Amino acid sequence: MSKVAGKRVSGKNVSSDQAVSRGQANIPKGSGAPRVSPGRRVAFELLTLVVDRKGHSDELLHSARTEALSPEDRNLTTALVMGVLRWQIALDVRVRTLLERPEQRLAEPVAIALRLGAFQLLHMDRIPAHAALSESVEICKLANQPHAAGMVNAILRKMAAAQKPGTRIFESVPAFAERLGHPRWLVERWSAEYGRDVALAICEAGQQEPTAGEMFPEAGGVLPQTLPLMDDGSRLVAELAAVAMPSREEGVAAALWDCCAAPGGKSLMLALRSPGVGIVATDISSRRLAQMETRFEHYAYASTIECSVNDATQAVDSKDFRRFNLILCDVPCSGTGTLARNPEIRHQLGVEDIARQAERQRAILHGAFQRLAPGGRLVYSTCSLEPEENERVVETLAGARRLPIGGFLGKLASAGVLEEDVASHLLTTAVRDGALRTLPGVHRCDGFYAVVLERVDESPLVSIPNRPRMITEERG
Repeated sequence: MSKVAGKRVSGKNVSSDQAVSRGQANIPKGSGAPRVSPGRRVAFELLTLVVDRKGHSDELLHSARTEALSPEDRNLTTALVMGVLRWQIALDVRVRTLLERPEQRLAEPVAIALRLGAFQLLHMDRIPAHAALSESVEICKLANQPHAAGMVNAILRKMAAAQKPGTRIFESVPAFAERLGHPRWLVERWSAEYGRDVALAICEAGQQEPTAGEMFPEAGGVLPQTLPLMDDGSRLVAELAAVAMPSREEGVAAALWDCCAAPGGKSLMLALRSPGVGIVATDISSRRLAQMETRFEHYAYASTIECSVNDATQAVDSKDFRRFNLILCDVPCSGTGTLARNPEIRHQLGVEDIARQAERQRAILHGAFQRLAPGGRLVYSTCSLEPEENERVVETLAGARRLPIGGFLGKLASAGVLEEDVASHLLTTAVRDGALRTLPGVHRCDGFYAVVLERVDESPLVSIPNRPRMITEERG
């Protein structure tokens, strides 16, 4: 079992550990080569790639490395990679207390081996302690760090023998941030913005497996084949965008633009909810666009979607200009609302990255808004919890008025798209200044921001000054 934030989640298959405990290994005994089970070996490789920023955990866990594993070893690899990334900060603190020189910097392969062993000892009670310990030692040898094997063995033995810490009556923000594996600076921001209790709930949610969909009527049942597979927060944003389509005169064709479309789930939902409407789906990354087009091939209704590579920040050429009635501007962002799903973000994000993201988001929003027809509507959204990427970005836009999000939530509930109790809960807890603000641990989805803006002027087309350098491989 994997013990996560006070909740135990079953980790059913431990066949590799049982094999090791019976003396069976992948490499024959006596060969002198390190003996590491396939699941742990691949987990170590993937964690190394994540640390080196050579891949995202989600993509790596669905790559050729894991496809070659047995189902049991694949489950173990997934549990180890996601668990270590979620708990890394807390694991490192625990390890430091057991080092002879707590300030010493460990070689990265040694640190990863220790995290793997510590996570299994502290959070996976179906894994035999000796299997977790011995294979972490073998991983050091596998990673050409044999000199560290004795230290890893000693530290993990101390950890296995130590008593578990008791529950504190009250924790400061830094204390629960550390205990729950989140950066202190980020949690202190959340506490200042949303309050201590909400910050704690966000951290607790960040340590759990994302739940299956619970917000929509299909929850717990079989998802209709017509619906694209996506998390509830992303779907909620797409459903809000679809219902925000302004009315138009009979016979007048509507045009819709998803300007940061990859991976394409929201474009598919817009196509499903807006039959006959021409949809343009663009992304700055040709690789991600190609993956999106492949995905669209599985949905007949996606035939109304036109795909192309496009930089939404580029100045408009008035000689070749197209207006849209509805624009979905789901911009790349820091992703701080998705840490349960993308745990490595917490280790890679810095304060300076939020300002850099905000600069790019302003450029995308202003560029997209120029393509909006008078009376047209633009839905701006992120999966970030940071005001600089949300409210502060929207505040820089002139010529638009904010339409209350509550009315659109009501429409979704009336149409049976959103459960009545979910809509009611969102209306009372997730509407701030007319915009949607969901929070992990408070709502049944990731953290999203969404606002509906309507164009009220006929301002001239202008170029976007100081367009930031575009980085195409970030999530958002």
